[in-house]
Amino acid sequence: MNPMDTVRLLPWNSPEGKPCYLLGGTGTGYVSRLADRVEAEHMDAAAEFIEEAGDILAGRCWTPGEIHLLAVELTAHLARVHRVSESRGVRLLQLAGGLAEDAEDAEAAGSVPGAALKGAAQGSRAR
Repeated sequence: MNPMDTVRLLPWNSPEGKPCYLLGGTGTGYVSRLADRVEAEHMDAAAEFIEEAGDILAGRCWTPGEIHLLAVELTAHLARVHRVSESRGVRLLQLAGGLAEDAEDAEAAGSVPGAALKGAAQGSRAR
């Protein structure tokens, strides 16, 4: 797979609120590593907030304002986690497509029977 064929949704927006993308690359550069760290922070923060939300709800004595704030925070964390999963899902599909292309190339060269690898990559795209 050609690295220039990859597109990564980054875990932040532009100042205008539009999604940011990283075009091309191998996934090992500075921006990719920074995005990996930000994604990990989003996932960790969401996991911690799930515990806090459970504690708040278990207390069964909250005000409507507290429930509203809880809903706002849960929505923000869910949106971040959704963005991370969307980005990672696209990268997995790109990887599966690259594996299928590699298998087709190897099969055409007569070096490796690629049916199993090709089928696996196509199966992951269908999901």
